[in-house]
Amino acid sequence: MGNLYNLTVLIVFLPLLGSLIIGFLGNQIKNHHAHSIAIITVGLSSLFSCVVFYGFYTESYTTFEATLYNWGVSGGTKLEVGFLIDKLSALMMFIVTFVSLMVHIYTIGYMNGDPGYKRFFCYISFFTFSMLILVTANNFLQLFFGWEAVGLTSYLLIGFWFTRETAIFANLKAFLVNRVGDFGFLLGIAAVLLYFGSLNYIEVFSKVDSVFNQGASIEVIKGSEWSVITLICICLFIGAMGKSAQMPLHIWLPDSMEGPTPISALIHAATMVTAGIFMTTRMSPIFEYSETALTFVLVIGSLTCILMGLIGIVQDDIKRVVAYSTLSQLGLMVASLGVSAYAMGVFHLMTHAFFKALLFLGAGSVIIAMHHEQDIKLMGGLRKYMPITYTVMLFGSLALMGFPGFSGFYSKDLILEAVRLSTLPGSDVMYYLVLSSVFITSLYSFRMFFLVFHTNERMDSHTKEGLKESPITVCLPLVLLAVPSIISGWLFIGPVLNGYFGDSIFILPEHNVVKVISGDFHGALQLLIHGFTSIPCWLGFSGMIVAWCFYVWKPNLAAITRKNFSFLYKILINKYGFDIFTQSVLASGFRKIGWHCWQIGDRLLIDGLIVNGAAKTIGYFAKLIRQVQTGHLYTYVFVMVSGLLFLLLWLTLVSHFS
Repeated sequence: MGNLYNLTVLIVFLPLLGSLIIGFLGNQIKNHHAHSIAIITVGLSSLFSCVVFYGFYTESYTTFEATLYNWGVSGGTKLEVGFLIDKLSALMMFIVTFVSLMVHIYTIGYMNGDPGYKRFFCYISFFTFSMLILVTANNFLQLFFGWEAVGLTSYLLIGFWFTRETAIFANLKAFLVNRVGDFGFLLGIAAVLLYFGSLNYIEVFSKVDSVFNQGASIEVIKGSEWSVITLICICLFIGAMGKSAQMPLHIWLPDSMEGPTPISALIHAATMVTAGIFMTTRMSPIFEYSETALTFVLVIGSLTCILMGLIGIVQDDIKRVVAYSTLSQLGLMVASLGVSAYAMGVFHLMTHAFFKALLFLGAGSVIIAMHHEQDIKLMGGLRKYMPITYTVMLFGSLALMGFPGFSGFYSKDLILEAVRLSTLPGSDVMYYLVLSSVFITSLYSFRMFFLVFHTNERMDSHTKEGLKESPITVCLPLVLLAVPSIISGWLFIGPVLNGYFGDSIFILPEHNVVKVISGDFHGALQLLIHGFTSIPCWLGFSGMIVAWCFYVWKPNLAAITRKNFSFLYKILINKYGFDIFTQSVLASGFRKIGWHCWQIGDRLLIDGLIVNGAAKTIGYFAKLIRQVQTGHLYTYVFVMVSGLLFLLLWLTLVSHFS
């Protein structure tokens, strides 16, 4: 266990070391020194993560918990920094560090010549550390620290090009929306501490059964009693809705495209947005005792999956198409968590990390070649100019749509089957929603692919003259990511269905759809053969064919359809009005409330009445008194004589009437 402890310390803190060195020595080192330090530290972290993951895969390592540092004790509650390393956290460390390493290498080519080159490497190394501290935490306090650290770093990275108004708007939007989710998350942690008396995972999980059997409840609304377990789960999941961009807290993620493409890939593939999926999976011992919370998770995930996928069909920005794809796929993962198929959700998280990073970085390669043009309607015919990018983008699109044999096929099909087998209320309706998303995913994926690589060239002559394949620092990560995008599903489906996660995930027997699926599993090859005859496969093929018909064979069909269904198109292009409502009602409303509070509360009451009012009152009485102080002796004699006469008169009257 000592070896595992040392490896974990190195995995977590090497990226932090690299970030600090670059941050403090930024003015003294050159660009190539900065990226070398970042890549070496993250590369070593990735290497050690592979060692740990392999150790758990071969069962050379077992679950390990250790306290690294006792931060403090408050009322008997220990506040500590520690590690809980099991098969779940080992897999997450491997995903985070490997994708982060690919992004670091890719950044050399993409950010070449940018004035903030060293600052960018400092930020993304710290981003990697933040996610690692989150996934290795053994307590809620450290989880919250990592949770907020990835939020802070995403704010810095989305607004990296801070001279752009759109970037500033996007990072502020991401920050504020996540504060809404984090408020619920913090309430959930507070409720855990209140009812379980501890912030340590293992201690809390060991008490869940007893708290549930006691029927502990709380009056959330007067006259309405809520189960404590349900309340905790929903509050924690609200945090996940913010980080993993679930409706209605999804609005920040598409705008995060304002950051450089490498950070878009890192946020969308392996770090921030996966935090909510990981957290909910880690909290499975709590969620399993609330079917209400599980149903809530299922509904939110299914709606996000289908509705965000539909928006992807009408997007023309290449990065936004991939962004809405991320939203849809995250919804699919969340839906799997709602039916207690946690292993399937994490499995799809892993495969999605590979092919989504591939798609984002591939989109970045296209953007470089197109001189930072991102509109797919101004591209076309890039296949002959960029053969490597074309090939890997094809692999990424096939993996995303779930083409049989590719990684996405295995993980998506398992989730669809898990939702179909679920007995939760409404699961049958949710199944048809997530099933429909297969067609939609294929449609928007290949719409983008065909418009970029296969249709007539629509770029201007200047752009066309400079078209060429991206440099090796850009292409190498694409090739390396293409490999797991193809084979990772094939390699890991067996272990996942055969109980790889073990005690890392807790599932009640009545919710265990994974066990039912594993009973019908006869190997990756048999599933591949069966996949060609399955409904999801044919839906995927249908989406691909429709995309080809509408954008390659008869391009005018898209315009005709848009005209005939203009009402639906306006709904989709306006993103169901979420952004309009947020900006026009919520943001504007809160600004008006703030303005009135400032005018009435601050200026009128505090400044006008309390602060300035006291001074004005004293000044008023001083002014009156100043009228008496004339400086003339005869005035003072007159006042004294008048006062004496008034006193004598008063005494005479009192004595007379008494």
